[in-house]
Amino acid sequence: MKARIYKPSKSAMQSGRAHLEDWVLEYEPNTSRTPEALMGWVSSGDTRGQVKMKFQTLQDAEAFAQSKGIEYTVSGPKDRKVKPRNYGDNFRYVPPTEQDSA
Repeated sequence: MKARIYKPSKSAMQSGRAHLEDWVLEYEPNTSRTPEALMGWVSSGDTRGQVKMKFQTLQDAEAFAQSKGIEYTVSGPKDRKVKPRNYGDNFRYVPPTEQDSA
């Protein structure tokens, strides 16, 4: 049984940075997903794929995995790249360079 521990990133539907401080332990699927014969929905026989556990710290998540004998991999949080800009920069004219025209 394997699991993945990661810090989730902001979804496209979020404008703020709330609820991103927790670490998530998520099981990796053991069986492949197959389409269901009647409805055509994708299903799996592995119910662990529905389980996501949240922990306040990485050490708590690792301690839980080790206590249950679960192999795990840790994915560190991604760094945000913020380019400070002014509202006026949206309307500034930047002349094309020779590289842009080629």
